[in-house]
Amino acid sequence: MNEAGVQAERRAAQYLQQQGLLLVEQNYRGRFGEIDLIMKDGNTLVFVEVRLRRNAGFGGAAASIDARKQQRLIRTAQQYLATLRHLPACRFDAVLLDDAQQGETQWLKHAFEA
Repeated sequence: MNEAGVQAERRAAQYLQQQGLLLVEQNYRGRFGEIDLIMKDGNTLVFVEVRLRRNAGFGGAAASIDARKQQRLIRTAQQYLATLRHLPACRFDAVLLDDAQQGETQWLKHAFEA
């Protein structure tokens, strides 16, 4: 991963921790892909995709989480959940960092459904 990506994930983790979430795991790698952040929001396990866009020319950060990317995240989350003894409530969030918008951070809870 490039330095900008590492910094984006660090910014996203800090932002979510400031919102009260707890970091469980970072850069979880599975057979189908990688989950940037796994966090706890109360009793809910949150799988977080972090997206950084330097300009909105291709639709911004949110537009880059297409159906194919969502399926890879869902499969990777299922693989992670298979390692747990008890299945918690889960959701998929996205943290969007659009540097073209003066470094604006946008947190999308329930960005998509499994």
